[in-house]
Amino acid sequence: MTPSALRNLASGLAAMVLGLAGTVPPTAVAQDDVPRIAVVSAYTPEMVVLKGELENTAVHSLNGVDFSTGQLQGHEVVLFLSGISIVNAAMTVQLALDHFNIEQIVFSGIAGGVDPELNPGDVVIADRWGQYLESLYARKIEGGWDKPEFFEYPYPNFGMMFPRSVTVQRAGADAPETRFWFEVDESLLAYARQAAADVSLKHCTAENTCLEQAPKIVIGGPGVSGGAFIDNAEFRDYTFKTFGARVLDMESAAVAHVAYANDVPFIAIRSLSDLAGGGRGGNEVDIFYTLAADNAAKVVKALLRVIPE
Repeated sequence: MTPSALRNLASGLAAMVLGLAGTVPPTAVAQDDVPRIAVVSAYTPEMVVLKGELENTAVHSLNGVDFSTGQLQGHEVVLFLSGISIVNAAMTVQLALDHFNIEQIVFSGIAGGVDPELNPGDVVIADRWGQYLESLYARKIEGGWDKPEFFEYPYPNFGMMFPRSVTVQRAGADAPETRFWFEVDESLLAYARQAAADVSLKHCTAENTCLEQAPKIVIGGPGVSGGAFIDNAEFRDYTFKTFGARVLDMESAAVAHVAYANDVPFIAIRSLSDLAGGGRGGNEVDIFYTLAADNAAKVVKALLRVIPE
């Protein structure tokens, strides 16, 4: 990320953190039994719009994380930040599942575009998520790479990196299961298709920098996640060709994994802030991250409107 991008992100985050602080003091919660939809974002700009429209807000603190309960678009919800990257997302979502009666998980935020047909500002709702950095880094030998046979390698490598499946245990299963993909809930995906017809996406930033193409909502196809910020055209191309991925981020597959293990319906709504190294010139995230976050929030609200109360 460029120095200007870091400065812009830092200043934006600081201002938005102050804006989110509000006047509602956090309280501890042992167990909240109200059936809720969890609306989750990775970092502050993605949550600003949604939290600003939350009604009858109460803030609960667990392990230093604030969970805001209330009503949004007619639903009882709990809003919270997962934190950036795989471990933070998995840890925080599991914490929420342990203390709140969560019936569905809606993850919202920005991401990097992988599909060359997509552009910044577009919103992608993938139908499955995989973890591309669950990998073997292979030993180089004469003529190739030496791979231990005890892993499953469902996809081609990128140099020494060989993606592998993960093992997951869930309630009711006789034994741990090995899989690469974690599917999005089919009912939530159907509601997303219905909601998409009712959304007008932003085309220009507050500074009047406008997208070259009108943004669109794309539903279906894979998404992948890993604990790395990708700004590399070659790796972006590999990710598209290998997994058929439309979008790449740092959290969604981890949340999909946790949701699967807990048997909770899940969907992720990701708006493109950049092209993961595929754009002309420098990375676009410092220009379009607010616009992308706003577009993701628009789709989340439209989705909540069509989900039955």
